[in-house]
Amino acid sequence: MRIWKKEISVEELNDGHGDTVATVLGLEFLEVGDDYIRARVPVDRRTRQPYGILHGGVSVVLAETLGSCGAHYSAPEGQRAVGLDINANHIRATTSGWVTGTARPVHRGRTTQVWQIDMVNDAGELTCVSRITMAVLS
Repeated sequence: MRIWKKEISVEELNDGHGDTVATVLGLEFLEVGDDYIRARVPVDRRTRQPYGILHGGVSVVLAETLGSCGAHYSAPEGQRAVGLDINANHIRATTSGWVTGTARPVHRGRTTQVWQIDMVNDAGELTCVSRITMAVLS
């Protein structure tokens, strides 16, 4: 079942993030499904920490971007969503390629939403699991 209450597309998501941290990090939206959004971030000089692996904060930026977009576009017209809490469990380090995140709702209520974002490397191995709680405001 399609959950989106507002017009949403990969093009709109990519265009809407110009001049933001997403652009600086090279984040790219890839796919919008009936109940999920997928995007990726490169593992390169912009996103690695000094030890040569993807910075954990970049995984959180990817997760928050995906979860926030999911909550915004699935909230009714006239409502917006803002973050209340986010956590991330870093499972596997990544040194190159891309990390791809997929956000799916766990709960979509009238005043709050919870989204889970699973991130994988190019081999499909889980690198990070994040969960974000969003407040839905009128």
